Amino acid sequence: MQRSACGRDPRRIGWRLDVVPELRSLTVQRMIEIADDTSIGEEELTFRTSRSGGPGGQNVNKLNTRVTVLFDVSGSPSLSEEQKRCILSKLSTRMDRHGMLRIVSQKHRSQEANRRAAVERLQQLLQEALKPAPIRRKTKVPTAARERRLEEKKRRSRIKSERAEKDWRQ
Repeated sequence: MQRSACGRDPRRIGWRLDVVPELRSLTVQRMIEIADDTSIGEEELTFRTSRSGGPGGQNVNKLNTRVTVLFDVSGSPSLSEEQKRCILSKLSTRMDRHGMLRIVSQKHRSQEANRRAAVERLQQLLQEALKPAPIRRKTKVPTAARERRLEEKKRRSRIKSERAEKDWRQ
């Protein structure tokens, strides 16, 4: 591999991929699997960072460790129309008015850990939204339970009718 313009080896730990242009082609896009036959690429996600209010000591005031993941559900090429409709209806409370799904993570001290946590949460939410609802089977009320209910109703009725028969003016 060639050395960068400043003469250092860009494969060294600590180099940022967005600063070293020749490393951009080396990055492998991670796929997020949300169903057996459906996965979305990380290039469909938008990551934003901001200052966190969580743990971190002095780093809370200096570093942007809070991560917000935005996912455009309606504009995703990886999802079918039926999947998009299902996600939009089940996760409507987490959507903004433009149809962007928003996940925030700030429970860890490092930005990378919060990024991983936010992507995992997004994966869980999408998997739950795409899981088909179980088929409801009709059940019959047991005969003994029905009879107990009717006996209780008769008992309460007798108690109330006995109250009404008394003359309270005496």
